[in-house]
Amino acid sequence: MDLLAQSYILMDVSIALVLGGVLGLEREWKQKPAGLRTNMIIAGSAALLVSLGRVVVQDFGTLAATESFGVDPIRMLHAVIVGVSFIGAGTILKSTSKTMVRYLTTSATILMAAGIGISIALKQYMLGAGATLILVTVNFLFTRLNKWVYKISDYESPYVE
Repeated sequence: MDLLAQSYILMDVSIALVLGGVLGLEREWKQKPAGLRTNMIIAGSAALLVSLGRVVVQDFGTLAATESFGVDPIRMLHAVIVGVSFIGAGTILKSTSKTMVRYLTTSATILMAAGIGISIALKQYMLGAGATLILVTVNFLFTRLNKWVYKISDYESPYVE
């Protein structure tokens, strides 16, 4: 693999890091676990791993027919998603209340950061940027909506006023 191709992969990883950082800033601002650096690293590593999967497929393709190696690009996506989901699961905590689980949104944001990294590695730049914008919007706007719903309902709010 030549230096130009490697520099394009580094550019994709950098873009994914920036977009993951946008997600992470929102989490930091709300003082949630898995903030800026975590979301940056998740998005960047997803982009790197998927890009490397592409390189492996290309390299093996020059040695022999890809069918003989059983190369399946979907396996790389699966591995990234499972690994990131494991990290996300580690952020979920059960509160002292018997009915409340905390940080599910943070865990879901981590999974979305991986999805954004994957989309950048697959050269889907508009999709990655758009998903970032949509998720930040959802995380900001729907927090207010959730607070309003708890305010008008009989449920105990998990939000600290």
